Amino acid sequence: MKTESSVSNGILHVSLSGDLIGSPDTQQLLQSVDEHLGDSVMLCAIDLSGVRYINSTGIGVLVSLLTKFRSRGGELVLINPADHPRKMLALTKLNAIFTIAESESAAAELLKTPQ
Repeated sequence: MKTESSVSNGILHVSLSGDLIGSPDTQQLLQSVDEHLGDSVMLCAIDLSGVRYINSTGIGVLVSLLTKFRSRGGELVLINPADHPRKMLALTKLNAIFTIAESESAAAELLKTPQ
């Protein structure tokens, strides 16, 4: 799995590609997000359009990230999940828990709108 992250306008943007299956890259992702949370970043947009496959460990990572942001009064939005991740979110009924946007600009609008 490849991870790219940046912060702009108070939103942590994370782009994932490859398989989200709980490899050492997953720990690196969690640590990277933790570092940004220390910088008072309360909003996060995760682009899943490049994720081909996700397993239960990957789903757990997304839930963990959502919990980290919401427990601090923030929010996390998933951007355009590819076919398999979208099916897994529906199968686990987590599509009712996560906010899903179809584009980065839509995610930014959702995050900037008071909840």
